[in-house]
Amino acid sequence: MRITVIEHEAEAGLGYLAGWFGPVCDVVRPYRGEEVPERAADGLVVLGGEAAAWEDERCPWLPATRELLRRAVLDGTPTLGICLGAQLMTMACGGAVERGGDGLEVGLCEVSALPEAASDRLLSGIGTAVAVQYHQDVMARLPEGAVPLLTGTPYPNQAYRLGDSAWAVQFHPEATPEIFASWAGSSTLARAEELVEAVRAAEDKLVSTWRPVAEAFASVVRGG
Repeated sequence: MRITVIEHEAEAGLGYLAGWFGPVCDVVRPYRGEEVPERAADGLVVLGGEAAAWEDERCPWLPATRELLRRAVLDGTPTLGICLGAQLMTMACGGAVERGGDGLEVGLCEVSALPEAASDRLLSGIGTAVAVQYHQDVMARLPEGAVPLLTGTPYPNQAYRLGDSAWAVQFHPEATPEIFASWAGSSTLARAEELVEAVRAAEDKLVSTWRPVAEAFASVVRGG
């Protein structure tokens, strides 16, 4: 089992997922000049990043990443898009991403399951849970055929499934407290220290919630 991972910046790596998936990830770093492949391996994960999903001039590899995501969804390759990765998947498959009208969603935030999550292979165990957020762009319109799975406030589209084996999550299940602290520390966030402490205090809860989701995705990849 091999999972192709697209990493957009060094500060937004696999985090927890590196351990939860096991040593099966082939990380591609296009910001270092590495080429985005035309097709993924057995699975595909596209991580987050500071850029907007439409900022192709800022990140010239975004068109190739969107095409990789589009092909993975069409081919039925198990796929997980996280934050920017979720937004790129949304755009690639015909949805719309735009700047969120309620501003930055950041820190420890609550997400809640929608009815379709009860039978989902990844998110069936989620009722109401906390997740790490750090985004200002939103999945404003989901692709045709997308099944909404998790919602939240102020931005309702927190997770969806497309087809049988592609998932998009707006939040950061991979973000360790250290990763979040690095994001908050490099910003001008108000209450940054308070936000970091809240994430640190919730670490056990974050791990117990999102590790089974990551392991379920790895199981989907193993199952072909």
